[in-house]
Amino acid sequence: MAVIRFVESQELIEGTENVANYLESQGIIYENWDISRLQGELKDSYEVTPELQQAIIDVFGEEIKALSAKRGYQSQDIVVLSKQTPGIEDLLVKFVEEHHHTEDEVRFIVDGEGIFTIKGPKDDMYFDVILYPGDLISVPAYTRHWFTLTDLRKVKAIRIFESKDGWVAVYDESLIPADKAKVL
Repeated sequence: MAVIRFVESQELIEGTENVANYLESQGIIYENWDISRLQGELKDSYEVTPELQQAIIDVFGEEIKALSAKRGYQSQDIVVLSKQTPGIEDLLVKFVEEHHHTEDEVRFIVDGEGIFTIKGPKDDMYFDVILYPGDLISVPAYTRHWFTLTDLRKVKAIRIFESKDGWVAVYDESLIPADKAKVL
């Protein structure tokens, strides 16, 4: 289950309900899906073939379908980051630059661990959301954030997108439209 850590104070919020309540107060969707249905190579393999990707997505098909119906999401894929990922260090350098997207950034952690650092949409306070297998987060469009791995140095996640083309990172905070700034 996810843990929230405030960057400045290092204060923690733990427990599924407490994490979900805090994130909801920030306009961020958090869910915890039953990861125990994922067994064997679907969970353990980090060399994910197209067939394996589809099998993983199929396991969580009902959850993805329900979330997509509520939020208008249209496509999904699998992202894998590990020591076997070519250019992993260069990718991670790019991911830790603060940015936003013009659509929600949705991740469901299948295996491994990751950290989204988010600039609180309500108060500009930065907090980490440390995600573990079974955790789903939807960072709202135009919310400033970045991503990195934990010391485990690996993550396998389902990415869910609003458009079939996916999203593009926008690094310049001044490009947030006035009507989208402080949306909450």
